Amino acid sequence: MSRIGNKLVEIPAGVTVTQDGNTIVVKGPKGELTQTFSDLITINIEDNIVTFTRPNEEKFTKSLHGTVRALFNNMVVGVSEGFKKELDLVGVGYRAQLQGKKLVLNVGYSHPVEFTPEEDVLVEVPSNTKIVISGVNKEKVGALAANVRGVRPPEPYKGKGIKYVDEIIRRKEGKTGK
Repeated sequence: MSRIGNKLVEIPAGVTVTQDGNTIVVKGPKGELTQTFSDLITINIEDNIVTFTRPNEEKFTKSLHGTVRALFNNMVVGVSEGFKKELDLVGVGYRAQLQGKKLVLNVGYSHPVEFTPEEDVLVEVPSNTKIVISGVNKEKVGALAANVRGVRPPEPYKGKGIKYVDEIIRRKEGKTGK
């Protein structure tokens, strides 16, 4: 029994969903997303409610059931509301800036680190120590945020590094001298 797969997805006002076989196109006020899903899961769209059914109880089919529903729901949420990740830079001299569309990070290395986001991902730098990554595709937004964080992950002793805004860093106690 897939609890996620059995949930219905309601299509909000202003969002249109078109289905061509297993290819789904979702259009909304924020943009458009297209994805091809597995043949094993049947997708039914009726009266702005989408249901997902599986033909058998095999383990692989059961695992796809919830995955397909979650991916479709992320598409609907993305084109209607969008996704956003916020990052903080903690450390003396750590700063971020935009040069055109490039994100340039100075985080204690001998060289600046540059990121060029994809077209459908928007990067904003409201202050030197804050980065906001937003877009309609949850996977691309999360991947860019993880790559930026991976440049200098937060360390547990002083908490220096790039961290998510809601991330809690467990601090360790340093060595004690006599």
